[in-house]
Amino acid sequence: MAEEKAKGKMKEATGAITDDESKKAEGQAQQSKAAAAEEAGQKERTRQEQAKAKEAEKERDSKERKDKGLLGNVGDTT
Repeated sequence: MAEEKAKGKMKEATGAITDDESKKAEGQAQQSKAAAAEEAGQKERTRQEQAKAKEAEKERDSKERKDKGLLGNVGDTT
């Protein structure tokens, strides 16, 4: 994705140097597309990490309930 962004910057710069507005716009569009792809990838990684955290929390809560037993933390009072 960074490669696509760099290619877009090169196209934009080439367009600016040669006064080619279409090449410049193409480079800008390529950069925008690469940025959107990076953002989508980051959102997916965030979603996956949140799912992992939620699963770990469930496991922790399950273990805590199991460790407490049927009566909770009630000990022998006699």
